[in-house]
Amino acid sequence: MRKYFGTDGVRGRVGEFPMTPIFAMKLGWAAGKVLGAEGVKEVLIGKDTRASGYMLESALEAGFSAAGVNVALVGPLPTPGVAYLTSTFRADAGVVISASHNPFDDNGIKIFAQGGQKLTDDQEHEIECWLQVAIDGGMSCVSSAKLGKARRIDDAAGRYTEYCKANLPGHLSLNGLKIVVDSANGAAYKVAPAVYSELGAELISIHDTPNGININEYCGATHLQSLCETVLAHQADLGIALDGDADRLMMVDHTGTVVDGDELLFLLAKDAKALGYSGGVVGTQMSNLGLEQALAGLEMPFLRAKVGDRYVMEQLKATGWRLGGEGSGHLLSLDHASTGDAIIASLRVLSCLLQQGTRLFDAKQGMHKLPQTLINVRYTAQADIDPLETDQVQAAVALVETALGQDGRVLLRKSGTEPLIRVMVEAVDAHQAQHCAEQIAKALVN
Repeated sequence: MRKYFGTDGVRGRVGEFPMTPIFAMKLGWAAGKVLGAEGVKEVLIGKDTRASGYMLESALEAGFSAAGVNVALVGPLPTPGVAYLTSTFRADAGVVISASHNPFDDNGIKIFAQGGQKLTDDQEHEIECWLQVAIDGGMSCVSSAKLGKARRIDDAAGRYTEYCKANLPGHLSLNGLKIVVDSANGAAYKVAPAVYSELGAELISIHDTPNGININEYCGATHLQSLCETVLAHQADLGIALDGDADRLMMVDHTGTVVDGDELLFLLAKDAKALGYSGGVVGTQMSNLGLEQALAGLEMPFLRAKVGDRYVMEQLKATGWRLGGEGSGHLLSLDHASTGDAIIASLRVLSCLLQQGTRLFDAKQGMHKLPQTLINVRYTAQADIDPLETDQVQAAVALVETALGQDGRVLLRKSGTEPLIRVMVEAVDAHQAQHCAEQIAKALVN
C-alpha cells in the first residue's frame, strides 16, 4: 500500500507535511535514485500558477541534482503539456507541480515516466522506499562532478500551443464561432486563449490573470457560474472551462447550460463510432447511468473503473480501448493524447460539431442524464474508525437503497486528494436524489 502517493501523486496543504520544501527535496532525490537507476538522465519540471510552485520547484531541482539527474524547467504549463513535452524534448521523465482543481493553498507533485505515462505502482513503491530512507536521515549526494545540472526551456508554451492546434483537422477552422474560455487563472492562462484565437475563433477570455493565489477561485471547471453568465451576456456559441492544470474540461452551450464530462464523452464516442471505432468506453463508478444507457443504444460496450483518471487509463490499457473519462471532465482520447488533455478534448468536440454542422446544445440531446446529487462531507481521519463503516451510516445507506430500488444507485467514496467523503445518489427524480444524499450526509457528520 502506498504511503505518500495518492491517486494523483503527492498532495497536501502547503507548509504542512508532506507539502514542505524539505519533503519535496527528498522526494526529488528519491525519484532521482529510482529513475536514474532506470537510465533517466533528465527530468522536465512544469507547474501551475500557485505561488508555492516556486518554492517546490527549487526544492525538487535540488533533490534531483543531488541524485545526479539533470532538470529542465518549463515554468507554468498544463499537466498534459508537460506530459507531451517530456516526450518532445526527449526527457526521460516529467514532473508537474500542481494541485489541479484544489484551492491555491494546496499543492501537489505528479511524476510522469517517459512518453508522458504515469508511473507504475512498482515505481511508486520503490520511490517511497527511497523516500523513507531520506526521511530517516539517509539522503546522500553524488560527487560534485556527477551533480545534475539545470536549464530553462523558454519556448515550451509555444511548442505545446502548436501541438494543440494540430488536433483540429486541417480542413476545419473556428472562424465564425464566438467562444468564451475560462482558464481558471491556472496553467493554461496563456496557452488556451492562444489556441482558440489562432484557430480563428472570436474569443472572450476570462480568468486569465493569475496572481499566485486566485487559481480556481470561483472560476474554472469546478465553478461554472461566471462562464455561464459570460456566454449569455456575449451571446456566444459556447463556453469552455479548464481547471487549474488544464486536464479537466467542462463546456457550456449557447443557452448557458453546463455540458459535463459524461455528455462530452458521449459526443466523442458517438463520433468515433461513426468513424469506424469498434472498441468500447471506460467510465467510472460516478459516471451517470444515462451515459451507460446512451452507449448501449450505440451498441458500444461500457465498463466502470474506480474513480480517478489513473484507473480509467488502467482499464483502457487492459481492454485496448481508446476512449474513457469522468463526469468531472477528465477525458481520455488515446488516439490524440497520451493523457487527459482538456484543450485537445475541447478541440475534438469542436471538430465533431463543425463536421456535423450542429450546435453543442443539439448534439448532446442523444443522451438523457439521470438526476445525480453529489455532496462532499469533510471528515477528520481517526486510525480506529472508518466513517463509511459505522452502524449509523450503514443504516442510512440501506434505507436509501431500499427507497430507490432499481431506479437509482448510491456511491460513497473517500477522495484520493482531500479529507472528503463524496456522497453520490442517482435517481429518476432530482428531489429524491437530493433528499437521499442529504440523509446519508447527515449520518456521516453525526
